[in-house]
Amino acid sequence: MKHYFHAIKWLAADLLSTLFFVALYSLTHNAILATGVGIATGVAQVLYQAARRRPIDTMQWLSLGLVVVFGGATLITHDSRFIMFKPTLIYLAVAAAMLKPGWMNRYLPPIVLEHSPDVGRAFGYVWAAMMAGTAVANAVIALTCDMPTWAMFVAVFPIASKIVLFIIQAVTLRIITGDRVRAKRSLGILVEA
Repeated sequence: MKHYFHAIKWLAADLLSTLFFVALYSLTHNAILATGVGIATGVAQVLYQAARRRPIDTMQWLSLGLVVVFGGATLITHDSRFIMFKPTLIYLAVAAAMLKPGWMNRYLPPIVLEHSPDVGRAFGYVWAAMMAGTAVANAVIALTCDMPTWAMFVAVFPIASKIVLFIIQAVTLRIITGDRVRAKRSLGILVEA
């Protein structure tokens, strides 16, 4: 269970500004307020990390850049179609960043990194594909539906799809890594401490 909390902790940290935006927008339906808070959260998070002299991960820089650039554009334009279409661009940028081999290592427990790094790497690409698919879905909704329909989509689908993929990945990694560890033990390759 601690490995799941480890992954969730890093995901929440990397997506904190986005989570604040989605939560605040869902509660207030005020895109300008939610965007402003999202930008402030992202900037504060990076400044906090820098002040503590902690490394700032690629995904955190990406999150901050996207929040500042696209959030700033939202605040300037006040255009609801742009606000609705913006997640498509963000999901595509995140999908592109997820194409970097090994990006997911930060989220994986040591046993997976030791025995199933290939499976972890493969899931990195699955996550990239899921983000690209979410981008396409968001574009279709943004271009064909009204703001309340889009808000419902954004509040449900991206989060639900991530939870489902997280569960699939956790179960798959647990099964494959367990099988590999047992196989190594049976061959006498792995010595228990």
